[in-house]
Amino acid sequence: MENQPIPASELIINSDGSIYHLHLKPEHLASTVFTVGDPDRVALVSRYFDQIDFKTQKREFVTHTGWKNGKRVTVMSTGMGTDNIEILMTELDALVNVDLEARLIKSEKTSLQIIRIGTSGSMQADLPVGTMLASEIGIGMDTLMAYYPKLNEDQDIAKAIETELDLPFLPYQATASTLLLDKLDEKIIRGVTLTCPGFYAPQGRKVRLKPRFSQMIERLAALEIKGKRLTNFEMETAGYYALGKLLGHEMLSLNAIVANRPLKKFDQEAEKSVDRLIQKALELFTR
Repeated sequence: MENQPIPASELIINSDGSIYHLHLKPEHLASTVFTVGDPDRVALVSRYFDQIDFKTQKREFVTHTGWKNGKRVTVMSTGMGTDNIEILMTELDALVNVDLEARLIKSEKTSLQIIRIGTSGSMQADLPVGTMLASEIGIGMDTLMAYYPKLNEDQDIAKAIETELDLPFLPYQATASTLLLDKLDEKIIRGVTLTCPGFYAPQGRKVRLKPRFSQMIERLAALEIKGKRLTNFEMETAGYYALGKLLGHEMLSLNAIVANRPLKKFDQEAEKSVDRLIQKALELFTR
């Protein structure tokens, strides 16, 4: 099929030539991208850069691009949830794989390395606050991937969760980049991350409204599939991994465990734990 120009209504370009939501041009983006949820956390990462060449902000998307250890790097914020990750991943991919002036998909594709630096809650009593965890697998409890091509990956953990909770849909399952996982050291443990479409009931929390699924954390924490157990909750990882697989980018999600849900403990030094993870991520991926 002939490569037809992408209509202006489908891929929106701002009047200055930048892509719509991220407000970036291709030259603003490095091939190694660190992402954080909180816009205020961007500066906490870029303060460790040796040099910052570019800054911009639009909505919740804040971007700093510069240099670390002789390597050009970008850090940007995403906001929370896989709906934002869908915007982020689509527009990052377009910046490197679409000729924005001609609106044509490039014949030669570029693969980005995207590393999430985030916070997470532990589902296991033996996974203490302050732990640094890399998600080997992400399980999406949202329905984002119902709108995209089917993932060609094992869905055994997703199916076990569907059965345990008697869900009306099948969660989706995607894996991290082996290339990026191989760069980790022994200070970062590996786990299976549950990506939830909310912070309260979807993660088993009760304030005034009672979650529909009783004892969700206990039930899911007790599952073991092929020697693997669910380790932590958050709100973005599975979306990153699934879209990364489909688009051909190398993805890794790093988590600072700031809450232990079974023990009902919160990390009183959460800011220090996040900073430790930031420094470790920069050490590992700017060498």
